[in-house]
Amino acid sequence: MSTLPPSALPGRRLPRAVQHFLHTESAGGIVLLVGALAALVWANSPWQSSYEALWSTELAVELGPLRLSEDLRHWVNDGLMALFFFVIGLEIKRELVHGELRDPRSAALPALAALGGMVAPALLYLLVTAGGPGSQGWGIPMATDIAFALGVVALLGRRVPSSLKLFLLTLAIVDDIGAILVIAVAYSSGLDLVALAGAGAGLVVVVALRRAQVTWVPIYVGVGVAVWLATLVSGVHATLAGVALGLLTPASPLAPAAVAREWAEDLADEPSPGELVGMTRLAKASVSVAERLAHALHPFTSFVVVPIFALANAGVAVSAAALSGGGTAAVATGVVLGLVVGKVVGITAFSWLTVRLGLGTLPPEVGWGQIVGIAAIAGIGFTVSLFIAGLAFDDPALVDGAKLGILVASTIAALLGCLALARQAPGGAPEPEQP
Repeated sequence: MSTLPPSALPGRRLPRAVQHFLHTESAGGIVLLVGALAALVWANSPWQSSYEALWSTELAVELGPLRLSEDLRHWVNDGLMALFFFVIGLEIKRELVHGELRDPRSAALPALAALGGMVAPALLYLLVTAGGPGSQGWGIPMATDIAFALGVVALLGRRVPSSLKLFLLTLAIVDDIGAILVIAVAYSSGLDLVALAGAGAGLVVVVALRRAQVTWVPIYVGVGVAVWLATLVSGVHATLAGVALGLLTPASPLAPAAVAREWAEDLADEPSPGELVGMTRLAKASVSVAERLAHALHPFTSFVVVPIFALANAGVAVSAAALSGGGTAAVATGVVLGLVVGKVVGITAFSWLTVRLGLGTLPPEVGWGQIVGIAAIAGIGFTVSLFIAGLAFDDPALVDGAKLGILVASTIAALLGCLALARQAPGGAPEPEQP
């Protein structure tokens, strides 16, 4: 497993789960970029008609009288992305129980910075699109793509201390919480209360199984699929079922790790089969269910699910005609200003206010120049921004305008963030000016 260099944060080692998460997200960002570039090339090639034809292909699943039919793109967005949001739910739960969000004072700076990074972009977007057909897309520039952002930061090596990476990770997770709330409140419609009650009943079953200490995984998978189906039918976006199930997953181990170590030390040189079985169970119990699931699923969502999502959604024909529709140019402009300008202004201003009011402190070895650089990096809003764009608009022209804005803004944000952080020497001090 790749770990962050201890020299990056003297006297403090990031938890193993955080190290693994950072490494997987950084590497996944590269695969995500490949998927996005492939979609762009395909959609602008002589074979562009085959791109839309593929993702518009209908795929139906039938089980007795039940029939579920969606095009391939919706199977990706509603189905595979539920796993992505499930992993997000797991990471949010870990942060709430063991991470930075557990301590209100430690969480104050990244949490309030994330709030500023959501409010300012949304306001800028609304200012540009006010009264136009694209105004309902205000949630698009609020999102930060963890994989892309951490991937870009990883390219800068030791110029970005581990404390700053942890700040970005916590900020992005709070940003994900905000995006989840926006999707649930603003982009869910036509609620079916019976189906919604069915989804809630499924979640109650999950809680009951947990309390009964049922550990048989297939039953949880079955209940989880039922919750997803009920949520899909209810009008609330189906991916929220993944978040809810992730938040209900136990994040504390059943047995302390120290007990497992003591058992391992006490094992005989030739342990009996019974002792080995007992040791295996104890070792498994010393790692929380949330951490085990995240360890198993996070690589799959980072290296398979999200790149497929990018391939299915990032393909847009780049041309002047793409911005000629009513309100399309305003949507693209609002997204670019929101992600590039709004993120920097909102995150930096709220961070400064938080420190000024004594609600939080800057992370160790981090200066204000690095906060500005990370705020720019947070303007990479690729995955969740594309996801919200698909929910916000029914007009394909507006969706394409939003996609173009997201692609342009994410590229600018990455370049500006790299330039800002590259000027910072390790430890937060700016590079000395050359005479």
